[in-house]
Amino acid sequence: MKDAGHPSGNRAIDSTQERLTRYACDLTYNGITDEAVHAAKVRVIDTLGALVAGFFSEPARIARNLAAQMADSSGATVIGTRLKTTPDMAAFVNGTTQRYIELTDSYHWPGSYGGHPSDVVTPVLSAAEYAQLAGRELITNIVLAYEIYLRFNDAFRNQGFDHTNLCCLATAVAAGKGMGLSPTQLSHCISMAIVPNNALRISRVGHLSMWKVTASGQAGRAGVFAALLARAGMEGPHLPFEGKSGWFDHVALERFPLKLMGGNGTPFKIKDTSIKLRPSVGVGIPSILAAEKLAPLKNINDVKAITVEVYKRAFDEIGADKHHWHPDSKETADHSAAFLVAVTLIDGMVTPRSFNDAHLHNPELHALMQKIRVIENPEFTQAYGRIPVQQRARVTVEMNNGERRMAEPEGSLDDLASPKTNDQISEKFRGLTEDVLGRKRVDALLDRLWHLEDIENVAEIPAAFVFD
Repeated sequence: MKDAGHPSGNRAIDSTQERLTRYACDLTYNGITDEAVHAAKVRVIDTLGALVAGFFSEPARIARNLAAQMADSSGATVIGTRLKTTPDMAAFVNGTTQRYIELTDSYHWPGSYGGHPSDVVTPVLSAAEYAQLAGRELITNIVLAYEIYLRFNDAFRNQGFDHTNLCCLATAVAAGKGMGLSPTQLSHCISMAIVPNNALRISRVGHLSMWKVTASGQAGRAGVFAALLARAGMEGPHLPFEGKSGWFDHVALERFPLKLMGGNGTPFKIKDTSIKLRPSVGVGIPSILAAEKLAPLKNINDVKAITVEVYKRAFDEIGADKHHWHPDSKETADHSAAFLVAVTLIDGMVTPRSFNDAHLHNPELHALMQKIRVIENPEFTQAYGRIPVQQRARVTVEMNNGERRMAEPEGSLDDLASPKTNDQISEKFRGLTEDVLGRKRVDALLDRLWHLEDIENVAEIPAAFVFD
C-alpha cells in the first residue's frame, strides 16, 4: 500500500476519516489529563470484574468453544483461560463475556444515543496484548476509543441501528493505533470498520436473546479485524462517511461535524460515563434503588398494587410492552421494570443470581409482577434531559389494608449519577471476582491495575486472570 505519510494524500479519504486519523495519530499519553488516565483505569478494573462474573454464562461458553478451534499462540488471550486465539476472536469472546452480567458502564447525555462505551475495553486490550504494548499505551488507546465512541454517540440519532456500531468504529481506530498503522493504513482501517458493520437495534428490542450481549463482542471483533486487514495491506471503500452511498446518508441519515475532541484544554469524554453498582440495564437502576427502600415486603399477598414512575426513555425501554411482564430469559428480565422491582421487593436487592431459573420461573415473583404498572412521569423526563442529568424514579406500594408506602432513590450513593470512589470500584471488583480468584490474587490484581501506567507489557493482565 502506498503511503504518503498523511491521510489526505489518498483518494480514499473523506474529511471525517481524515479527522479521526489525525486525532488518533496525534494523541499521546502525555496529552491525556490525569483525570482521564484515572478514568481509564477505573473502567479497566470495572470491566474486567464484570468479565469474571460473566465467564460461566452460556454465551461466553459458546464463544470460548468456538475460539478453541482457532488457536493462535502469537495471538491474544481468552481471559480466564490459557487459550490464545486470533486477536479478533479474542476480542469477540472477551467482549461477549464482559457484557453478560449487565454491570459495565453506561452513557447518557441529553440528546445522546446512549449505550455501553466500555464495550471497547477488552477488544482494545486484546489488540494491545497482541501488539505487546505497555500500560501507558493501553490507557491512551482506551481514552481514544472512548472519545470516538462518545463524540459520535452525542451526534448519532438513528434508533434503527445499534450503539455497538460505535464500538466497532472506536475499537478499530484504537486497535489500529496500537498495531502501529500508518496514517493511510489507519484511514483504510476506519473505512473497513464503518462500511461493512452496521448492526440493527433489533438485537435489544422485544424478547431478548443471548445475541444482546454477543453483539458487543461481534462489534469488537469487527473493529480489531479491520485493523488486521489494514495492516496486511487491504484497502477500504473510498469516502465511507461522506460518499453518495456512505454512512452519513444511509446509516446516520444526516451529516454532522465532529465537535471538539479531548485534549489541549478540551475535557475527555471518558469521565462522563456512569459506573453501575446493580446488574441491570442502566435505566432500570433508579427503580431498583427506590424499591430497595421499601424492601423486603413481609407478605406479598397483602399487596394491592404497585406503581413505578419513570422517565420516558426508561418507560420505552423497560416498561412499555407486554413482554416486560413475561420475561423468559435473563436478557429480557434485566430489561424489565416489573421484574426488577418485584425481585427487589421480595429479595431486598438485585444480584447476578436474581436472573437464574429459580427466579425466572418463581410463581410468587410473577404474581407480584402482575400487580405492577409502569408509567411515565413528565417531571422525571424533564430532569433526565437536563444537565446535570437526574435519573429519577418513584415506587409506590399500596396494601390491601389501605397503607401506602412510597420511595425514590434520592440520596443513594449507588445512584448512576453519583461519582464512584476508588473504594467503591475496588469493592465491586472484589464482589465479582473473589469467589473465583481468591482474596490474595484479587489484592494483587487490584494493585497492578490501579498502577496500570507502570506495566511494561499488558500481556501480563490476561495471564493474571487464568482460573479455568
